[in-house]
Amino acid sequence: MSLESPAAVEAAYRTYAGELYGVAARGLHDRALAEEAVQETFLRAWRYRTTYDDSLGSLRTWLFAILRNVVIDTQRRRNIHVLTAEEPRDAPTTEDIDAAILGWQVEEALRRLSEDHRHVLIEVRFRGRTLADVAGELGVPVGTVKSRIHYALRALRLSLEEQGVQL
Repeated sequence: MSLESPAAVEAAYRTYAGELYGVAARGLHDRALAEEAVQETFLRAWRYRTTYDDSLGSLRTWLFAILRNVVIDTQRRRNIHVLTAEEPRDAPTTEDIDAAILGWQVEEALRRLSEDHRHVLIEVRFRGRTLADVAGELGVPVGTVKSRIHYALRALRLSLEEQGVQL
């Protein structure tokens, strides 16, 4: 998919706007700003459509890169207002925003896993439970839990790569 025409932009908007909005809303904690960020993302994508190279990554990945910059710009504009307020607060850094976006991408990748794979992965890798505990809870052999973790990690990696995450 590319952005060669207004119809192509409209199709990309229908395909990706919801997901972009979700990331922007979580990053900005403001629905109106998130909507503006998505609109600005597609405006920039249209303006710079000739720079998009599908051999370097998917359109989705390119749009998320643009969104990242839009969110950072929005945060910076917002922080100017915060600095002039009575109670200034620390502004999020680019690293904070990158970490937040990575967290959302991992969240999305976990959502794409089957329930069985997601459950064992979360229980063993994130909650630190033993294979035997999880196998006992599920009533399956330990080997089944190992296998599910293996395939869950493989699917998680693939999903993250599709989102443009460099592993």
